[in-house]
Amino acid sequence: MKSINFVLGLGWLALLAGCSSTPVAPVGPNPTGRSTVDLSTGVLEVYSREVAHRDNQENGGNGLSEWKQHGNYTIYASDGKVLRHVRNAEGRYESAPKPVRLKPGKYMVKAQTADFSWVDVPVNIEGGRTTMVHLDYNWTPSPNTPKDELVTLPNGKPVGWVSNEPGQ
Repeated sequence: MKSINFVLGLGWLALLAGCSSTPVAPVGPNPTGRSTVDLSTGVLEVYSREVAHRDNQENGGNGLSEWKQHGNYTIYASDGKVLRHVRNAEGRYESAPKPVRLKPGKYMVKAQTADFSWVDVPVNIEGGRTTMVHLDYNWTPSPNTPKDELVTLPNGKPVGWVSNEPGQ
Protein backbone atom coordinates (compact mmCIF):
# COMPACT_ATOMS: atom_id res chain seq x y z
CA MET A 1 0.00 0.00 0.00
CA LYS A 2 2.87 2.37 0.84
CA SER A 3 4.45 1.79 -2.59
CA ILE A 4 1.18 2.61 -4.35
CA ASN A 5 0.89 5.87 -2.40
CA PHE A 6 4.53 6.66 -3.17
CA VAL A 7 4.04 6.04 -6.91
CA LEU A 8 0.82 8.07 -6.93
CA GLY A 9 2.60 10.88 -5.07
CA LEU A 10 5.43 10.91 -7.63
CA GLY A 11 2.90 11.00 -10.46
CA TRP A 12 1.08 13.91 -8.83
CA LEU A 13 4.35 15.84 -8.43
CA ALA A 14 5.25 15.22 -12.08
CA LEU A 15 1.82 16.48 -13.14
CA LEU A 16 2.21 19.65 -11.06
CA ALA A 17 5.69 20.27 -12.42
CA GLY A 18 4.34 20.02 -15.97
CA CYS A 19 1.65 22.63 -15.32
CA SER A 20 4.06 25.53 -15.18
CA SER A 21 6.87 25.86 -17.66
CA THR A 22 9.24 28.60 -18.61
CA PRO A 23 10.48 29.40 -22.11
CA VAL A 24 14.24 29.24 -22.56
CA ALA A 25 14.78 32.92 -23.36
CA PRO A 26 13.14 36.15 -22.18
CA VAL A 27 10.58 37.71 -24.49
CA GLY A 28 11.48 41.20 -25.70
CA PRO A 29 9.94 43.80 -27.98
CA ASN A 30 9.38 43.09 -31.66
CA PRO A 31 12.57 44.31 -33.34
CA THR A 32 10.52 46.20 -35.94
CA GLY A 33 7.49 46.85 -33.74
CA ARG A 34 5.75 49.97 -32.62
CA SER A 35 7.38 52.31 -30.16
CA THR A 36 6.15 54.97 -27.77
CA VAL A 37 7.30 58.51 -27.15
CA ASP A 38 7.89 57.99 -23.41
CA LEU A 39 11.34 56.41 -23.03
CA SER A 40 11.04 56.17 -19.24
CA THR A 41 8.59 53.26 -19.51
CA GLY A 42 7.83 50.38 -21.82
CA VAL A 43 4.54 48.64 -22.53
CA LEU A 44 3.64 45.00 -21.87
CA GLU A 45 0.73 43.30 -23.64
CA VAL A 46 -0.10 39.70 -22.71
CA TYR A 47 -2.33 37.76 -25.07
CA SER A 48 -3.29 35.12 -22.51
CA ARG A 49 -5.94 32.43 -22.94
CA GLU A 50 -9.18 33.89 -24.23
CA VAL A 51 -12.11 33.58 -21.84
CA ALA A 52 -15.68 33.59 -23.21
CA HIS A 53 -18.27 35.85 -21.55
CA ARG A 54 -22.04 35.99 -21.94
CA ASP A 55 -24.40 38.83 -21.17
CA ASN A 56 -28.13 38.11 -20.95
CA GLN A 57 -28.93 41.76 -20.18
CA GLU A 58 -28.13 42.98 -23.71
CA ASN A 59 -31.13 44.49 -25.53
CA GLY A 60 -33.26 44.77 -22.40
CA GLY A 61 -32.81 41.13 -21.47
CA ASN A 62 -34.18 39.83 -24.79
CA GLY A 63 -30.85 39.14 -26.46
CA LEU A 64 -27.72 37.22 -25.71
CA SER A 65 -24.32 38.78 -26.25
CA GLU A 66 -21.06 36.82 -26.32
CA TRP A 67 -17.50 38.13 -26.35
CA LYS A 68 -14.00 37.00 -25.48
CA GLN A 69 -11.38 38.67 -23.35
CA HIS A 70 -7.84 37.65 -22.53
CA GLY A 71 -7.49 36.10 -19.07
CA ASN A 72 -5.99 37.90 -16.11
CA TYR A 73 -2.35 37.37 -15.18
CA THR A 74 0.31 38.32 -12.63
CA ILE A 75 3.54 40.28 -13.08
CA TYR A 76 6.45 39.52 -10.76
CA ALA A 77 9.42 41.81 -10.12
CA SER A 78 12.96 40.53 -10.67
CA ASP A 79 13.17 39.64 -6.95
CA GLY A 80 10.16 37.30 -7.29
CA LYS A 81 7.67 39.50 -5.44
CA VAL A 82 4.22 40.11 -6.89
CA LEU A 83 4.28 43.47 -8.63
CA ARG A 84 0.78 43.53 -10.06
CA HIS A 85 -2.29 41.40 -10.77
CA VAL A 86 -3.59 42.51 -14.16
CA ARG A 87 -7.25 42.51 -15.16
CA ASN A 88 -6.49 41.99 -18.82
CA ALA A 89 -9.06 44.25 -20.48
CA GLU A 90 -9.69 47.99 -20.56
CA GLY A 91 -13.48 47.78 -20.64
CA ARG A 92 -16.32 45.33 -20.28
CA TYR A 93 -16.48 44.28 -23.94
CA GLU A 94 -12.85 44.99 -24.92
CA SER A 95 -11.17 42.04 -26.64
CA ALA A 96 -7.62 43.47 -26.83
CA PRO A 97 -5.30 42.87 -23.88
CA LYS A 98 -4.74 45.73 -21.49
CA PRO A 99 -1.45 47.59 -22.16
CA VAL A 100 0.57 47.85 -18.93
CA ARG A 101 3.28 50.50 -18.52
CA LEU A 102 6.40 49.30 -16.68
CA LYS A 103 9.83 50.70 -15.99
CA PRO A 104 12.53 49.15 -18.16
CA GLY A 105 13.80 45.93 -16.62
CA LYS A 106 13.29 42.20 -16.22
CA TYR A 107 10.00 40.75 -15.06
CA MET A 108 8.22 37.40 -14.91
CA VAL A 109 4.66 36.94 -16.17
CA LYS A 110 2.49 34.07 -14.93
CA ALA A 111 -0.46 33.49 -17.24
CA GLN A 112 -2.61 30.78 -18.75
CA THR A 113 -2.09 29.52 -22.31
CA ALA A 114 -4.78 28.59 -24.82
CA ASP A 115 -4.42 24.93 -23.79
CA PHE A 116 -5.14 25.85 -20.13
CA SER A 117 -1.60 25.30 -18.87
CA TRP A 118 0.02 27.95 -16.66
CA VAL A 119 3.40 29.27 -17.74
CA ASP A 120 6.04 31.57 -16.30
CA VAL A 121 7.35 33.82 -19.07
CA PRO A 122 10.41 36.02 -18.46
CA VAL A 123 10.09 39.38 -20.21
CA ASN A 124 12.42 42.30 -20.79
CA ILE A 125 10.80 45.71 -20.93
CA GLU A 126 12.64 48.41 -22.85
CA GLY A 127 11.85 52.13 -22.63
CA GLY A 128 9.70 53.39 -25.47
CA ARG A 129 8.99 49.86 -26.79
CA THR A 130 6.10 47.39 -26.62
CA THR A 131 6.71 43.77 -25.57
CA MET A 132 3.96 41.32 -26.56
CA VAL A 133 3.58 37.81 -25.15
CA HIS A 134 1.32 35.58 -27.28
CA LEU A 135 -0.13 32.74 -25.21
CA ASP A 136 -3.47 32.50 -27.02
CA TYR A 137 -1.73 30.76 -29.97
CA ASN A 138 -3.31 33.21 -32.45
CA TRP A 139 0.05 34.77 -33.40
CA THR A 140 1.97 33.48 -36.36
CA PRO A 141 5.31 35.13 -37.11
CA SER A 142 6.38 35.55 -40.72
CA PRO A 143 7.34 32.16 -42.23
CA ASN A 144 10.83 33.44 -43.08
CA THR A 145 11.57 34.49 -39.47
CA PRO A 146 14.72 32.72 -38.23
CA LYS A 147 13.85 30.33 -35.37
CA ASP A 148 16.61 31.81 -33.18
CA GLU A 149 14.73 35.15 -33.13
CA LEU A 150 11.65 33.59 -31.52
CA VAL A 151 10.87 32.43 -28.00
CA THR A 152 8.86 29.23 -27.93
CA LEU A 153 7.17 27.21 -25.23
CA PRO A 154 8.23 23.58 -24.69
CA ASN A 155 5.30 22.59 -26.94
CA GLY A 156 6.95 24.50 -29.83
CA LYS A 157 4.41 27.35 -29.94
CA PRO A 158 6.03 30.76 -30.55
CA VAL A 159 5.12 33.31 -27.88
CA GLY A 160 7.26 36.32 -28.78
CA TRP A 161 10.56 37.77 -29.92
CA VAL A 162 13.87 36.96 -28.27
CA SER A 163 15.07 39.93 -26.25
CA ASN A 164 17.94 41.73 -27.94
CA GLU A 165 19.17 43.12 -24.64
CA PRO A 166 22.96 42.84 -24.41
CA GLY A 167 24.09 39.76 -22.53
CA GLN A 168 21.05 37.69 -23.50
